[in-house]
Amino acid sequence: MHMKQSCESCLMPFNKDRGKRESEKYCSMCYTDGKLLGEGMSLKEFQKMTYKEMVKDGMNPLKSRLIVWMIRFAPRWKS
Repeated sequence: MHMKQSCESCLMPFNKDRGKRESEKYCSMCYTDGKLLGEGMSLKEFQKMTYKEMVKDGMNPLKSRLIVWMIRFAPRWKS
């Protein structure tokens, strides 16, 4: 059986997730209290929110931009 290794919404590797996951598909930041973060948001809105949080948490802005750009390839955002 193949186990997913990263969040289907933000692509964060599950081994980097510091919270308690409620879903096999999503990290603890994207899925909490039975709800998917950013429900109804566009990809661009989600990326902007994610970037702000990464920088606020002390991540390098350039690295944050690269990661946020990659979010478009997550299964949640494929149309």
